[in-house]
Amino acid sequence: MKHKIIAVLFLTIFLVGCAAPAKESGYRQVEMEEAVAMMEEESEYLILDVRTPEEFEEKHIPGAVNVPNETIDTEEIPELPDKEQLILVYCRSGNRSKQASAKLVDLGYTNIVEFGGIKDWPGETVSE
Repeated sequence: MKHKIIAVLFLTIFLVGCAAPAKESGYRQVEMEEAVAMMEEESEYLILDVRTPEEFEEKHIPGAVNVPNETIDTEEIPELPDKEQLILVYCRSGNRSKQASAKLVDLGYTNIVEFGGIKDWPGETVSE
């Protein structure tokens, strides 16, 4: 009887442990419409374009800062000094922005929102 109780306790602990929520990615992913709404409602945010400098020069969201995904590693990013600031991240299609968002979280940024790619951007763009 004692062995059955111990077995049930271990099984219960195991099952509760398995039912724990998975660790979150640390950044939020939103649809383009929600990102546009955030840009209209918020005031202290930064738009981060993580495409190459050449892609950025071709066209980008007005006011965006360019820090290519490939350059984000373990070093501090001078263009992003405030690790608590709302940073809205995009690329061309959404792949690099997800990678960059995860890397930013690893660097200690706490308010990252990934919203996909410029190919879905409904607003104006600018060129350099």
